[in-house]
Amino acid sequence: MATWRFEAIGTGWEIETSVELTDADRAAVAAEIDRFDREWSRFRDDSDVTRLGREGGALASTDARVMLDAYRELSDATGGAVNPLVADSLSALGYDPGYSLIAGEPVSAPADWQDRVSWTDAAATASAPALLDVGALGKGRLVDLVTTVLSGVSGDVVVDAGGDIRVRGAAARIGLEHPFDARKAIGVVSVQDGALCASAVNRRAWGNGLHHVLDARTGVPVRTWAATWAFAPEAMRADAVATALFFDGGPALAAAWGVEWVRMTTDGRVERSPGCPAELFLAGSGRGARPDDQN
Repeated sequence: MATWRFEAIGTGWEIETSVELTDADRAAVAAEIDRFDREWSRFRDDSDVTRLGREGGALASTDARVMLDAYRELSDATGGAVNPLVADSLSALGYDPGYSLIAGEPVSAPADWQDRVSWTDAAATASAPALLDVGALGKGRLVDLVTTVLSGVSGDVVVDAGGDIRVRGAAARIGLEHPFDARKAIGVVSVQDGALCASAVNRRAWGNGLHHVLDARTGVPVRTWAATWAFAPEAMRADAVATALFFDGGPALAAAWGVEWVRMTTDGRVERSPGCPAELFLAGSGRGARPDDQN
């Protein structure tokens, strides 16, 4: 397999292909990532979503409906815990465009976000300034888009954006990284023509107990769950469920979407969906078991 590694949207990417990508392939991938980042990154002063936060109005994007439709389902399933207006809550705790990492008082996200933001196939519109953060599923969406860009490349393709992975072709065996020790895995899974996305409180973490997974209703980082993994045909849905699993309602949404999953509590217990395809390294067996020390 040929491997292409690069940095984009604040994370490391690794694309493996059966054949070496051409310069045109790489340029097309870079252009799609830049297009998505230019539209949706709240960390860019020149992005469309930053302008929406300053001025309101419309953000023209073909990603608007697919992402915000999913956000509506996420919000409904989690009782409002997942909300695309959580950007100001993240900034209040120091996860701002300047990465100040200086925490202030928690700020809850507006519960009426569906009244403030509307969307169509072509655009999202804010009736007043509203800063969107699509972090609950945006990276998965971009992995899907990059996989589509590479649809003309023959053979197997694996697109990995910081642990959000989509596989086309031959199965890839992937470890589920232990959230408290990156040298270990709590299990492995074989992914073929599908996606695996993970989220954990040890990633994008700073300060005492501060990390990027917030309950939008309170603006406070979650405390019960340490890590989640979701398996789905598409990366965006896997990414969305990996976020939802930090909250009540996440397993029900996963079942409704046909997504299998694993999640670990902060005290080390592991739960999984009934049809979960992963092989878990457990000291016991069944729901609520603890992982052993296998690598």
